[in-house]
Amino acid sequence: MTTNPAISTSVDPEEVAYFERLADRWWDADGPFWPLHRLNGFRVAYIRERLGGVLGQVDDRARPLAGLRLLDIGCGGGILSEALARLGAEVVGIDVAEKNIRVAALHAERAGLAIDYRLVTAEALAASGATFDAVLNMEVVEHVDDLPGFLAACGRLVRPGGAMVVATINRTPLAYLIAILGAERVLRWLPVGTHHYRKLVRPAEVVAGLGVGFAERHRIGVRVNPLDRSFHYTRFLSVNYMMLFQKAAV
Repeated sequence: MTTNPAISTSVDPEEVAYFERLADRWWDADGPFWPLHRLNGFRVAYIRERLGGVLGQVDDRARPLAGLRLLDIGCGGGILSEALARLGAEVVGIDVAEKNIRVAALHAERAGLAIDYRLVTAEALAASGATFDAVLNMEVVEHVDDLPGFLAACGRLVRPGGAMVVATINRTPLAYLIAILGAERVLRWLPVGTHHYRKLVRPAEVVAGLGVGFAERHRIGVRVNPLDRSFHYTRFLSVNYMMLFQKAAV
């Protein structure tokens, strides 16, 4: 399913054009999105464990997310959406780059996965009254323009008692050295221009953007081993981090 995204102050046209140019490479595990392919298993394990902790465990080990309706914001080519669908979740994936949605829908169809992909903004989807058991903002908030407005819209998309997971890069000098200078310009792990320091997001800004209706349940740092490109948890949130929030029940 596709709809035209509503005009939104959180959408950065330059960011949309950037990812449109790369859309054909989403499923090339050795291409420009290889860090997301490597990171995906790591973040899916976090989502699986932490959502189970706040929303309730499912006995089915093969499909531990069965019965949950999840929203993958900024789904790109569907790397995360497909992994969640394989774990039993009902997944809606949204993006503001039309080419990303086309790539994601085609790949899911070929894989035999029923994923609802939509070309729509978080703001427009929230205005429709849609809600989800959990909203996933994985490597998205550092690409929007109006962070408070975007997070407020995302918060409305979470049902009462539901959860939100945010993964992003901290705005610190160390993050600039590692995630921008190191990953983009020295190691060339990411295309130059993937991230902009001014748009990186501090944990306190995520908390403030979601407001008093959300309680923080967990936060953890993420580090990458440059030798084998593996991801690990760390107590330091100075570079990459993930946070889990739960919305107050009515």
